[in-house]
Amino acid sequence: MQVSPKGYYAWKGRPQSQRAQRDATLLECIRTAYKQSRHTYGSPRIYHELRAQDVWCGRHRVARLMRADGLGACLPKRFAATTDSRHALPVAPNILNRQFGAERTDAKWAGDITYIWTGEGWLYLAVVLDLFSRRVVGASTPACAGPCERRWRGN
Repeated sequence: MQVSPKGYYAWKGRPQSQRAQRDATLLECIRTAYKQSRHTYGSPRIYHELRAQDVWCGRHRVARLMRADGLGACLPKRFAATTDSRHALPVAPNILNRQFGAERTDAKWAGDITYIWTGEGWLYLAVVLDLFSRRVVGASTPACAGPCERRWRGN
């Protein structure tokens, strides 16, 4: 780094600057307000919270310190409606009647669908389980050939 040993040790022995000391004090206030908000406040709300507590600072300074400390707003998970029961489509009868125990393999199967967010959009996954062995009998995801045409690929 092309620094002389004398310059390095002079820097290392130098006390912390006043600005760095004020930043450390302000960071403790920021951490306290961040914990009180249950990790949901970002820098604008933390700034207003500190102003309400008579801690004077700039909003960009709060944002810089939070960014350097890795603090950020944790947003709640968005609600996703997964079922629409108001339809005129036929409903399959409940043959199992919540009796999920099986005496032998391939006697009772159960299935479900789920969806997984990927970088390309939602991926739908359908799975069928054998209730005796709890093994996956089959799984399928739709392979989208175009915007209107869907084909199912069994695995």
